[in-house]
Amino acid sequence: MSGLLDDKVVVISGVGPALGSTLARRAAAAGADVVLAARTVQRLEAVAAEVAELGRRAVCVGTDITDADQVDNLVAQSLAAYGRVDVLINNAFRVPSMKPLAVTSFDHIRDAIELTVLGALRLTQGFTEALAGTKGSVVNVNSMVIRHSQPKYGAYKMAKSALLAMSQSLASELGEQGIRVNSVVPGYIWGETLQGYFAHQAGKYGTTVEAIYDATAASSDLKRLPTEDEVASAILFFASDLSSGITGQTLDVNCGEYKA
Repeated sequence: MSGLLDDKVVVISGVGPALGSTLARRAAAAGADVVLAARTVQRLEAVAAEVAELGRRAVCVGTDITDADQVDNLVAQSLAAYGRVDVLINNAFRVPSMKPLAVTSFDHIRDAIELTVLGALRLTQGFTEALAGTKGSVVNVNSMVIRHSQPKYGAYKMAKSALLAMSQSLASELGEQGIRVNSVVPGYIWGETLQGYFAHQAGKYGTTVEAIYDATAASSDLKRLPTEDEVASAILFFASDLSSGITGQTLDVNCGEYKA
């Protein structure tokens, strides 16, 4: 994807050890300068160093996207550094409660919606003027949880379903300003974070990581799980001019586990 995002400025929220970091590296490799946003600044600095090694610039801004003042600061620092923003990737994530709705607290549900939905909306509102100036793109990272109704995912599904509905509405509302809004919906993403979780599960149940992987991937057409790079490729497609005629759409990346 070299040159796909030449000289674009990409803002990424939720830059953690998994998909967010991969997105930063991939965007830089595709020619973009990046703004890295997360609550843990130390982690951002390590990713910024990797971006610099790829010959691109990175600005690190510690940001809690549930705080309006911090989002305003993120917008201001992004524009001060680059003078423009072409892409906003809403990637912030919080581990779901994994409890039935009957015993999930309303505070937890509110927190999930505040981060996943209102946080993404707050960022989109903050960057709308800049994105209108570049005819830019918003990519919301959703979850395959919207495709099923498995027990204990209720609060997470509520938040992610609201994010999808919001994305569709924003596509209609912002389209006249030339801003595209799309969603990428991954299932389990194979990378270090999931490997660690599977290793924990393997120890807990006396099995192996390979056995858990095979059981998880068994329902997919490709009999495997998508990698962080594969999910990032779909996101960068929506970020790039290759998708210039596409908005309000949802792209599933799950190796054929669910059919939209």
